[in-house]
Amino acid sequence: MIKAAIIGANGYTGFELMKLIYNHPHLTLTTAASRSNSGIKVSDLYPALGFAYPDLKFTEPDPETISKNADVVFTALPHAASAAMCATLAANGVKVIDLSADFRYTDIKLYEDTYKVTHPCPELNKQAVYGLCEINRDKIKTAQIIGNPGCYTTCSILPLYPLVKCGLINSRGIIIDAASGITGAGRKESIDYNFCETDENYKAYGVTTHRHTTEIEEQLSIGSEKAVISFTPHLLPVKRGILATIYADSVKGVTAADIDKAYGMYKGEKFAMALGEGKLPEIKWVAQSNVCAFGYKIDGKNNRLIIVSAIDNLIKGASGQAIQNCNIMFGLPEHEGLPLIGNHL
Repeated sequence: MIKAAIIGANGYTGFELMKLIYNHPHLTLTTAASRSNSGIKVSDLYPALGFAYPDLKFTEPDPETISKNADVVFTALPHAASAAMCATLAANGVKVIDLSADFRYTDIKLYEDTYKVTHPCPELNKQAVYGLCEINRDKIKTAQIIGNPGCYTTCSILPLYPLVKCGLINSRGIIIDAASGITGAGRKESIDYNFCETDENYKAYGVTTHRHTTEIEEQLSIGSEKAVISFTPHLLPVKRGILATIYADSVKGVTAADIDKAYGMYKGEKFAMALGEGKLPEIKWVAQSNVCAFGYKIDGKNNRLIIVSAIDNLIKGASGQAIQNCNIMFGLPEHEGLPLIGNHL
């Protein structure tokens, strides 16, 4: 069995990781670390986990101690705090899958300008691989440290990357309107995310300033062409899921056959599902699954391609993709322990 540990296990991504690890045939959870909850039972915070982990307690997030009993560590900490922890783990020979933004960027300055911090481990960042599995699989296989992509970025990059790579759309001026469930804000107390403020409401936030914009732009800047994105996130009154509507100017004369041919790069993939022209996904199709599903319509009048993409922000957008990365790193079947079918209801 592969010994897995989680640092920052008290959040929603930590909950999902514990759930996925328990159901994984080749992983066993050795440590659930949380500084704020150290010493209390996991089941006291999340009673549902008590059925699987009746005696497990949160521990202090000490990387030296954790390294002694782990083959892989999932770090789910705030940006900047995560990198320093990962450096110790990596130095001890442990594989690391980081769910913060600290190892998602190739350009350190872009990361620092976006997050308004100095990167604690720029040398380690050079070794990190961006963990978008369907695109970087070969690099992930041999990596020691993975920067697990963000949720909005996953549902945006997967449908756009083949089209940019094949030169079917203009990567400058792409517009992404994406709406996320409230779990995207994390497990924290804030009046902005309580029931009375969010129920029966729908709002934009982070307009022109959301940090995932630069992450998407860097990944879609293929060759010498720098992608320029207008990204606006919205808050949906649902617990989980993201639906993104993406607008891109298409190259003159592009047809559905051209688009489908580009999406052929995902043929055989279980978790990147190109649905084709006219079939547009909904959140309930993918909620509780590790699938990113996307379809499109061609707006011939405006020479524009409109793509609709959907994921579960906590699974394919975070913990599920982290497990998918883990499977690749350890040479396991990529789908192992991951849900393919959404809940629908």
